[in-house]
Amino acid sequence: MDFGVLLTDLPTLVVVILGVPALIGAYIVGSEFLVRRLSDKRRPQVRPWFWVGPALFLVAAYLLLPAIGTVFQSFENNNGNFIGLGNYESQFANFPTGGAWVAIRNNVFFWLIFYTLFTLAFGLILAVLFDRVLYENIVKSLIFMPMAISSVALGVIWNFMYQYQSPGESQLGTMNALVTFVLHHDPVSWLQDQWPTPTFNILNNLALIGAATWGITGFALVILSAALKGIPADLLEAARVDGAGELTIFRRVIFPLMMPTIVVVGTTLVIFALKAFDVVYVMTAGNYGTDVLAYRMYNQLYTAGNSGGASAVAIILLIAVVPVLIFNLRQFRAVEARR
Repeated sequence: MDFGVLLTDLPTLVVVILGVPALIGAYIVGSEFLVRRLSDKRRPQVRPWFWVGPALFLVAAYLLLPAIGTVFQSFENNNGNFIGLGNYESQFANFPTGGAWVAIRNNVFFWLIFYTLFTLAFGLILAVLFDRVLYENIVKSLIFMPMAISSVALGVIWNFMYQYQSPGESQLGTMNALVTFVLHHDPVSWLQDQWPTPTFNILNNLALIGAATWGITGFALVILSAALKGIPADLLEAARVDGAGELTIFRRVIFPLMMPTIVVVGTTLVIFALKAFDVVYVMTAGNYGTDVLAYRMYNQLYTAGNSGGASAVAIILLIAVVPVLIFNLRQFRAVEARR
């Protein structure tokens, strides 16, 4: 250990360890001192603002102001000169196979639809199948386990799963081992194969979505399982006494009662789908027609050095996410109001 460096950093450590708690304590004591000097009528109105004030300040400093700055920067070039909608025009050029169109297509037609549907379907099916069985907790823990790893690690794992070897060679990737052994088919280049066409390639995008779905299904399972357990058992027993089969009970009783939770989970997954980045970055780096908006924003900024173009893509992504977020909040309030 370098004690010279430690002694140099000692004042900073003292300030962090002692100064920050002291500052927080002084803020609490000082705010309460000021509030108590107000009248009894004003005190309940002012006190909440002292508590939420720091949070609002941090939100404004780290979210609101940078967002406003990004909006202004999207109308400027790298030299800070105003160019109007030039950055947006360059992103939307070369329809439908160039610019941001590929990323928008992948986000809207592939990720938003298939990622959301696959995750909801698997989460709901697993929640119903393993509800109230002896090994329910074990199964849920195993399915939820991928949530404990990072998206980068997930991408590395599934790169090995999709690994491709030439026909006739031993297939090290699990997926191609299954394809060659079970289906007796040539190995598939899952991440590079732009099937059916390079203009509208489905295979490699679905391969990425499959990997991401594996990682997030545990999230949907836990929430949907909690909603399922909230359905009164007497209601299900009454349906069985009336002669309803299990499929009828699911379709007419369970699914309608779970619909508010399914909508909230689904809209949350839509936001995740629109912000997809990590899996694409690790597994394909946006190549072979797998680009998405978040990765294009990153690529524009750090690879192309085009801060204006990156800001324009960020605003496009924000415009796509905000309506879904508003809908999600309204659904959440509706669910809370019914309780």
